Amino acid sequence: QVQLVESGGGLVQAGGSLRLSCAASGRAFGDYAMGWFRQAPGDERKFVASISRFGTDTYYADSVKGRFTISRDNNKSTLWLQMSTVKPEDAAVYYCAAGFSALRLRTGDISQVNSWGRGTQVTVSS
Repeated sequence: QVQLVESGGGLVQAGGSLRLSCAASGRAFGDYAMGWFRQAPGDERKFVASISRFGTDTYYADSVKGRFTISRDNNKSTLWLQMSTVKPEDAAVYYCAAGFSALRLRTGDISQVNSWGRGTQVTVSS
């Protein structure tokens, strides 16, 4: 199994940018499709973005399409989420997730996630 550790969260002004990172260890990073989910207080954990094993395919929730970019470097065992034009509704705990299909992660079905990170908090000031 792969272990995941997120970083890069913090306070960002509305309209600003933030880049989240997820460092992987353990089983080969390239064996997994990867994704980002987020959970706001009182809400369920929701899909944000996913990327296929070799980065050829990416998928986004409608709410972030055109503003967020998911990317990965298998040589560095690292996943990123570049957040731009951040909105107050983007505030949440962001979780890195490993699965076996970027398409299945896109469904938002958390049973498709093999491993989770512990999350990193993103706070947006308006």
